[in-house]
Amino acid sequence: MTPEEVGRRVVALLAPVEATASVSGGQGYARATVDVPPASWADAVRAARDDAELGLDFLDWLSAVDELADGFDVVLHLWSVRHRHGLLLRTRVPRDTPVVASVVDLFPGAAWHERETHEMFGIDFAGHGELRPLLLPPEFEGHPLRKEFVLASRVAKPWPGAKEPGESEAGGGRRPVRPPGVPAPGEWGTTPTPAGAAGAGEGPRGGTPARPARERPARPAPGERPARPASAERPARPPAGEASDRPAAGDGPARSVPGERPARPAAPGEGAARATAGEGAARPAAGEAPESPASGEAGPGSAAPTAAGEAGPLGRPLPGERPTGAPRQEPEPDAAGES
Repeated sequence: MTPEEVGRRVVALLAPVEATASVSGGQGYARATVDVPPASWADAVRAARDDAELGLDFLDWLSAVDELADGFDVVLHLWSVRHRHGLLLRTRVPRDTPVVASVVDLFPGAAWHERETHEMFGIDFAGHGELRPLLLPPEFEGHPLRKEFVLASRVAKPWPGAKEPGESEAGGGRRPVRPPGVPAPGEWGTTPTPAGAAGAGEGPRGGTPARPARERPARPAPGERPARPASAERPARPPAGEASDRPAAGDGPARSVPGERPARPAAPGEGAARATAGEGAARPAAGEAPESPASGEAGPGSAAPTAAGEAGPLGRPLPGERPTGAPRQEPEPDAAGES
Protein backbone atom coordinates (compact mmCIF):
# COMPACT_ATOMS: atom_id res chain seq x y z
CA MET A 1 0.00 0.00 0.00
CA THR A 2 1.11 3.55 -0.70
CA PRO A 3 1.34 6.14 2.12
CA GLU A 4 -1.87 7.78 0.89
CA GLU A 5 -3.72 4.46 0.94
CA VAL A 6 -2.45 3.66 4.45
CA GLY A 7 -3.69 7.05 5.72
CA ARG A 8 -7.14 6.69 4.14
CA ARG A 9 -7.48 3.16 5.57
CA VAL A 10 -6.75 4.33 9.14
CA VAL A 11 -9.24 7.22 8.83
CA ALA A 12 -11.91 4.79 7.58
CA LEU A 13 -11.31 2.42 10.50
CA LEU A 14 -11.67 5.26 13.06
CA ALA A 15 -14.88 6.72 11.64
CA PRO A 16 -16.87 8.59 12.97
CA VAL A 17 -13.81 9.93 14.93
CA GLU A 18 -12.34 13.03 13.32
CA ALA A 19 -8.91 11.94 12.09
CA THR A 20 -6.71 13.77 9.59
CA ALA A 21 -4.45 11.89 7.18
CA SER A 22 -1.34 13.34 5.50
CA VAL A 23 2.07 12.27 4.17
CA SER A 24 5.38 13.23 5.81
CA GLY A 25 8.73 13.00 4.14
CA GLY A 26 9.26 12.30 0.47
CA GLN A 27 10.38 9.75 -2.10
CA GLY A 28 11.50 6.53 -0.40
CA TYR A 29 11.09 8.07 3.08
CA ALA A 30 7.42 9.04 2.69
CA ARG A 31 5.19 7.91 5.57
CA ALA A 32 1.49 8.04 6.13
CA THR A 33 0.70 10.37 9.06
CA VAL A 34 -2.64 10.39 10.87
CA ASP A 35 -3.60 12.89 13.62
CA VAL A 36 -6.19 11.66 16.10
CA PRO A 37 -7.69 13.24 19.27
CA PRO A 38 -6.20 12.12 22.63
CA ALA A 39 -9.38 10.21 23.57
CA SER A 40 -9.00 7.94 20.49
CA TRP A 41 -5.28 7.31 20.90
CA ALA A 42 -5.46 3.71 22.12
CA ASP A 43 -8.30 2.81 19.70
CA ALA A 44 -6.28 4.07 16.74
CA VAL A 45 -3.25 1.97 17.76
CA ARG A 46 -5.42 -1.14 18.17
CA ALA A 47 -7.12 -0.66 14.79
CA ALA A 48 -3.80 -0.24 12.99
CA ARG A 49 -2.44 -3.40 14.59
CA ASP A 50 -5.47 -5.69 14.12
CA ASP A 51 -6.52 -4.71 10.58
CA ALA A 52 -5.58 -7.37 8.03
CA GLU A 53 -4.82 -4.87 5.24
CA LEU A 54 -2.61 -2.68 7.43
CA GLY A 55 -0.97 -5.37 9.59
CA LEU A 56 1.08 -2.81 11.58
CA ASP A 57 2.38 -5.34 14.11
CA PHE A 58 5.75 -3.86 15.03
CA LEU A 59 6.24 -0.84 17.34
CA ASP A 60 9.32 1.07 16.17
CA TRP A 61 9.50 3.99 18.63
CA LEU A 62 7.41 6.42 20.67
CA SER A 63 8.35 9.96 21.70
CA ALA A 64 7.01 13.52 21.93
CA VAL A 65 7.60 17.01 20.49
CA ASP A 66 7.33 20.25 22.47
CA GLU A 67 5.08 22.70 20.59
CA LEU A 68 5.31 25.41 23.32
CA ALA A 69 1.87 27.07 23.80
CA ASP A 70 0.11 24.46 21.61
CA GLY A 71 1.07 21.62 23.95
CA PHE A 72 2.91 18.35 23.21
CA ASP A 73 2.62 16.03 20.25
CA VAL A 74 2.89 12.35 21.20
CA VAL A 75 4.24 10.49 18.14
CA LEU A 76 4.14 6.72 17.57
CA HIS A 77 5.74 4.93 14.60
CA LEU A 78 4.35 1.51 13.60
CA TRP A 79 5.66 -0.83 10.92
CA SER A 80 4.24 -3.81 9.05
CA VAL A 81 6.73 -6.65 8.78
CA ARG A 82 4.63 -8.47 6.21
CA HIS A 83 3.47 -5.59 3.99
CA ARG A 84 6.58 -3.40 4.38
CA HIS A 85 4.82 -0.10 5.05
CA GLY A 86 4.68 2.20 8.08
CA LEU A 87 2.45 4.70 9.87
CA LEU A 88 3.09 7.81 11.99
CA LEU A 89 0.29 8.20 14.49
CA ARG A 90 0.09 11.54 16.37
CA THR A 91 -2.02 13.14 19.05
CA ARG A 92 -1.72 16.51 20.83
CA VAL A 93 -2.16 16.95 24.58
CA PRO A 94 -2.47 20.32 26.39
CA ARG A 95 0.57 21.74 28.14
CA ASP A 96 -1.04 22.21 31.56
CA THR A 97 -2.49 18.65 31.73
CA PRO A 98 -0.39 16.39 29.44
CA VAL A 99 -2.13 12.99 29.84
CA VAL A 100 -2.71 10.25 27.26
CA ALA A 101 -3.65 6.57 27.45
CA SER A 102 -0.86 3.98 27.62
CA VAL A 103 -0.45 1.35 24.89
CA VAL A 104 1.62 -1.12 26.94
CA ASP A 105 -1.22 -3.65 26.87
CA LEU A 106 -1.13 -3.54 23.03
CA PHE A 107 2.64 -3.35 22.58
CA PRO A 108 4.64 -4.35 25.71
CA GLY A 109 7.74 -2.85 24.16
CA ALA A 110 6.24 0.62 24.57
CA ALA A 111 6.92 0.53 28.34
CA TRP A 112 10.51 1.78 27.94
CA HIS A 113 9.49 4.52 25.47
CA GLU A 114 6.68 5.80 27.66
CA ARG A 115 8.94 5.96 30.72
CA GLU A 116 11.51 8.01 28.79
CA THR A 117 8.86 10.36 27.37
CA HIS A 118 7.38 10.87 30.83
CA GLU A 119 10.83 11.63 32.25
CA MET A 120 11.98 14.00 29.50
CA PHE A 121 8.70 15.82 28.71
CA GLY A 122 6.54 15.31 31.81
CA ILE A 123 3.70 13.56 29.94
CA ASP A 124 1.64 11.07 31.95
CA PHE A 125 0.53 7.77 30.36
CA ALA A 126 -2.63 6.58 32.06
CA GLY A 127 -2.61 2.85 32.72
CA HIS A 128 1.16 2.39 32.58
CA GLY A 129 1.53 1.85 36.31
CA GLU A 130 5.36 2.07 36.50
CA LEU A 131 6.51 5.50 35.34
CA ARG A 132 9.64 5.53 37.49
CA PRO A 133 12.87 7.37 36.50
CA LEU A 134 14.75 5.72 33.67
CA LEU A 135 17.76 7.89 32.79
CA LEU A 136 17.91 10.63 35.43
CA PRO A 137 18.42 10.36 39.21
CA PRO A 138 15.26 10.46 41.33
CA GLU A 139 16.15 13.83 42.88
CA PHE A 140 16.45 15.54 39.46
CA GLU A 141 14.03 18.45 39.03
CA GLY A 142 12.45 19.41 35.71
CA HIS A 143 12.14 17.81 32.29
CA PRO A 144 15.25 18.33 30.11
CA LEU A 145 13.59 18.04 26.67
CA ARG A 146 11.07 20.78 27.30
CA LYS A 147 11.96 23.98 25.48
CA GLU A 148 11.68 26.15 28.59
CA PHE A 149 14.21 24.02 30.46
CA VAL A 150 17.48 25.90 31.03
CA LEU A 151 20.67 23.88 30.96
CA ALA A 152 22.94 24.19 33.99
CA SER A 153 25.90 24.95 31.70
CA ARG A 154 24.36 28.33 30.82
CA VAL A 155 25.06 29.58 34.34
CA ALA A 156 28.81 29.11 34.08
CA LYS A 157 29.13 29.76 30.33
CA PRO A 158 27.18 32.23 28.13
CA TRP A 159 24.65 30.67 25.80
CA PRO A 160 26.20 30.54 22.28
CA GLY A 161 22.82 30.89 20.55
CA ALA A 162 21.31 34.15 19.31
CA LYS A 163 18.54 34.32 21.91
CA GLU A 164 17.47 32.71 25.13
CA PRO A 165 14.06 30.99 25.36
CA GLY A 166 11.34 33.61 25.77
CA GLU A 167 13.20 36.53 24.18
CA SER A 168 11.43 38.49 21.46
CA GLU A 169 12.53 38.59 17.84
CA ALA A 170 13.19 42.37 18.02
CA GLY A 171 16.43 41.83 19.89
CA GLY A 172 17.59 42.89 23.33
CA GLY A 173 20.13 41.58 25.78
CA ARG A 174 20.06 38.09 27.15
CA ARG A 175 18.30 37.69 30.45
CA PRO A 176 20.13 35.70 33.14
CA VAL A 177 18.01 32.56 33.46
CA ARG A 178 18.86 29.98 36.11
CA PRO A 179 17.91 26.31 35.77
CA PRO A 180 15.94 24.56 38.50
CA GLY A 181 18.00 23.76 41.59
CA VAL A 182 20.79 26.28 40.88
CA PRO A 183 20.85 29.02 43.57
CA ALA A 184 21.27 32.71 42.94
CA PRO A 185 24.81 34.15 43.12
CA GLY A 186 24.33 35.49 46.68
CA GLU A 187 22.04 32.77 48.02
CA TRP A 188 24.83 30.51 49.29
CA GLY A 189 26.94 33.29 50.74
CA THR A 190 29.73 35.38 49.36
CA THR A 191 31.23 34.13 46.12
CA PRO A 192 34.56 32.49 46.90
CA THR A 193 37.52 34.43 45.59
CA PRO A 194 40.86 32.95 44.58
CA ALA A 195 43.65 33.13 47.12
CA GLY A 196 45.51 36.43 47.15
CA ALA A 197 48.22 37.84 49.34
CA ALA A 198 46.51 36.59 52.49
CA GLY A 199 46.17 33.08 51.10
CA ALA A 200 42.45 32.71 51.89
CA GLY A 201 39.23 33.64 50.09
CA GLU A 202 36.23 35.52 51.40
CA GLY A 203 32.86 34.10 52.39
CA PRO A 204 31.77 31.13 54.49
CA ARG A 205 33.05 28.60 51.96
CA GLY A 206 36.49 30.15 51.78
CA GLY A 207 38.66 30.35 48.71
CA THR A 208 41.40 28.46 47.03
CA PRO A 209 44.24 27.69 49.45
CA ALA A 210 47.48 29.44 48.68
CA ARG A 211 50.20 27.29 47.17
CA PRO A 212 53.24 27.07 49.47
CA ALA A 213 56.31 28.93 48.25
CA ARG A 214 58.94 26.72 46.71
CA GLU A 215 62.41 27.22 48.15
CA ARG A 216 65.21 27.55 45.64
CA PRO A 217 68.95 27.69 46.32
CA ALA A 218 70.50 31.19 46.22
CA ARG A 219 72.36 32.10 43.07
CA PRO A 220 76.11 32.84 43.38
CA ALA A 221 77.35 36.43 42.96
CA PRO A 222 78.76 37.44 39.54
CA GLY A 223 82.32 36.15 39.19
CA GLU A 224 82.04 33.79 42.14
CA ARG A 225 82.50 30.11 41.53
CA PRO A 226 79.82 27.98 43.14
CA ALA A 227 81.05 25.51 45.73
CA ARG A 228 80.96 21.88 44.76
CA PRO A 229 79.11 19.39 46.89
CA ALA A 230 81.12 17.13 49.17
CA SER A 231 80.46 14.11 46.98
CA ALA A 232 82.23 15.75 44.01
CA GLU A 233 85.46 16.80 45.83
CA ARG A 234 88.77 15.31 44.64
CA PRO A 235 91.42 13.94 47.02
CA ALA A 236 94.23 16.42 47.81
CA ARG A 237 97.56 15.89 46.10
CA PRO A 238 100.56 15.02 48.36
CA PRO A 239 103.29 17.73 48.79
CA ALA A 240 106.47 17.60 46.73
CA GLY A 241 108.92 15.01 48.06
CA GLU A 242 106.38 12.84 49.77
CA ALA A 243 105.35 9.47 48.52
CA SER A 244 101.88 9.21 47.12
CA ASP A 245 99.39 6.47 47.74
CA ARG A 246 99.89 5.03 44.28
CA PRO A 247 100.37 1.26 44.07
CA ALA A 248 103.99 0.07 44.15
CA ALA A 249 105.72 -1.60 41.26
CA GLY A 250 104.42 -5.09 40.84
CA ASP A 251 100.95 -4.29 42.17
CA GLY A 252 99.80 -3.35 38.71
CA PRO A 253 101.01 -2.38 35.28
CA ALA A 254 103.65 0.39 35.55
CA ARG A 255 103.04 3.66 33.75
CA SER A 256 105.73 5.21 31.56
CA VAL A 257 107.40 8.43 32.64
CA PRO A 258 106.53 11.44 30.47
CA GLY A 259 109.15 11.84 27.70
CA GLU A 260 110.39 8.25 27.91
CA ARG A 261 109.78 5.84 25.09
CA PRO A 262 108.36 2.47 26.11
CA ALA A 263 110.47 -0.60 25.55
CA ARG A 264 109.80 -2.40 22.30
CA PRO A 265 109.00 -6.07 22.70
CA ALA A 266 111.59 -8.44 21.28
CA ALA A 267 110.88 -10.08 17.95
CA PRO A 268 110.96 -13.86 17.68
CA GLY A 269 114.59 -15.03 17.42
CA GLU A 270 116.04 -11.65 18.34
CA GLY A 271 117.08 -12.82 21.81
CA ALA A 272 119.17 -15.66 20.36
CA ALA A 273 120.94 -13.28 17.99
CA ARG A 274 121.79 -10.90 20.85
CA ALA A 275 123.14 -13.74 22.94
CA THR A 276 125.40 -14.83 20.08
CA ALA A 277 126.71 -11.39 19.16
CA GLY A 278 126.91 -10.18 22.78
CA GLU A 279 124.89 -7.53 24.51
CA GLY A 280 127.87 -5.15 24.89
CA ALA A 281 128.43 -4.53 21.17
CA ALA A 282 129.18 -0.88 20.65
CA ARG A 283 126.90 1.19 18.51
CA PRO A 284 128.42 3.49 15.91
CA ALA A 285 128.68 7.17 16.88
CA ALA A 286 126.54 9.80 15.23
CA GLY A 287 127.73 10.47 11.67
CA GLU A 288 129.85 7.30 11.40
CA ALA A 289 128.98 4.47 9.10
CA PRO A 290 128.59 1.07 10.66
CA GLU A 291 131.45 -1.30 10.10
CA SER A 292 130.62 -3.96 7.59
CA PRO A 293 131.86 -7.40 8.48
CA ALA A 294 134.59 -8.97 6.46
CA SER A 295 133.80 -11.59 3.98
CA GLY A 296 133.07 -14.77 5.71
CA GLU A 297 132.64 -13.10 9.09
CA ALA A 298 129.39 -12.61 10.82
CA GLY A 299 128.31 -9.17 11.81
CA PRO A 300 127.26 -8.11 15.27
CA GLY A 301 123.59 -8.61 14.47
CA SER A 302 123.96 -11.97 12.71
CA ALA A 303 124.34 -15.40 14.12
CA ALA A 304 127.38 -17.66 13.61
CA PRO A 305 127.35 -19.49 10.32
CA THR A 306 126.19 -22.96 10.55
CA ALA A 307 127.68 -25.95 8.93
CA ALA A 308 126.67 -27.00 5.47
CA GLY A 309 123.41 -28.70 5.55
CA GLU A 310 122.41 -27.22 8.91
CA ALA A 311 119.52 -24.79 9.24
CA GLY A 312 117.92 -22.75 11.91
CA PRO A 313 115.02 -23.88 14.03
CA LEU A 314 112.46 -25.85 12.05
CA GLY A 315 114.77 -25.70 9.02
CA ARG A 316 114.43 -21.91 8.58
CA PRO A 317 117.37 -19.39 8.59
CA LEU A 318 117.73 -17.05 11.52
CA PRO A 319 116.89 -13.30 11.15
CA GLY A 320 119.73 -11.48 9.33
CA GLU A 321 121.28 -14.73 8.12
CA ARG A 322 121.70 -15.87 4.56
CA PRO A 323 120.58 -19.37 3.87
CA THR A 324 123.55 -21.77 3.62
CA GLY A 325 123.30 -25.11 2.07
CA ALA A 326 124.45 -27.23 -0.78
CA PRO A 327 124.56 -25.40 -4.08
CA ARG A 328 121.78 -26.04 -6.46
CA GLN A 329 122.64 -28.87 -8.82
CA GLU A 330 121.70 -28.22 -12.39
CA PRO A 331 120.64 -31.31 -14.32
CA GLU A 332 123.23 -32.53 -16.84
CA PRO A 333 122.13 -32.78 -20.42
CA ASP A 334 121.84 -36.27 -21.73
CA ALA A 335 123.26 -37.62 -24.91
CA ALA A 336 120.33 -36.33 -26.93
CA GLY A 337 120.93 -32.81 -25.63
CA GLU A 338 117.76 -32.80 -23.59
CA SER A 339 117.78 -32.02 -19.95
